[in-house]
Amino acid sequence: MFGRIIAARARRLFDRAGQRITQRTLRIGVSARIFHPEVGAPGLRGKTLQYLEESIAHWVMSRDVLVFMIPTVGHQGMLHPSNIRLRDYAKHLDGLLLQGGADVSPQTYAASDARPEWPGDRVRDMYELELLHEFVESGKPVLGVCRGCQLINVAFGGSLYQDIASDVPTAGAHVSEHYDQHRHSIRFPDGSTLANMFPGRREAIVNSIHHQAIRDIGRDLNIEAVSAEDGIIEGIRYRRAPFVVGVQWHPEFHRAGGPELLDCTPLLDTFLRAARETRL
Repeated sequence: MFGRIIAARARRLFDRAGQRITQRTLRIGVSARIFHPEVGAPGLRGKTLQYLEESIAHWVMSRDVLVFMIPTVGHQGMLHPSNIRLRDYAKHLDGLLLQGGADVSPQTYAASDARPEWPGDRVRDMYELELLHEFVESGKPVLGVCRGCQLINVAFGGSLYQDIASDVPTAGAHVSEHYDQHRHSIRFPDGSTLANMFPGRREAIVNSIHHQAIRDIGRDLNIEAVSAEDGIIEGIRYRRAPFVVGVQWHPEFHRAGGPELLDCTPLLDTFLRAARETRL
């Protein structure tokens, strides 16, 4: 009798624990932008800063999801050494968002610098490539935005146009002084994952804030969107994982339900659904 009571209580505890696991709020990691110190500069300008742009966090949080910025992890020369590794973040978080920012360094895809003003950020490249690898290996979903899209391509052996205006003179303008107010039309190939996310929308208007773009597409990547004007690749998907998607535009700058720019809520919801499925 006593044993049956204990067993029943144990089952209830396990059931409650299972409910807590399935009901736990999603935890999405966002890669850090890096501000490198200016030699001799006073105050914070002389320090390494890691940060995220507010809109990217608020976009994900709009679905009542917890957002965690993932800092770089060092192994040598740290003021406060740690045994934490990026794989630990991949283990405990449910998905990864690679945010935009600095150019990918040409060294990262075995190219020489075309111009000294486009050196990219090799430090951030190596950090995010490791982060991407750990999340993919863990079976967790990854969404790359702008630079993040380009980095996914490079991670799988692809290359980039270092400057669209220089490398593709016939291309339309993909960046301007109007920043996120600059926009253009993209097209979804028939049958693509993005086309299925936005049924009935063969073309859409998105912002355009990039002077670099995918040149040679990496292995096992599908083209998910292209610029309607010039065919520049605007979206990709890694087909050997449940959800590894990159978009060249910034969906976090699009207002949900807005009348003009593509409402990217379906993209976010699909990413988060993949995160929930891998958690289960």
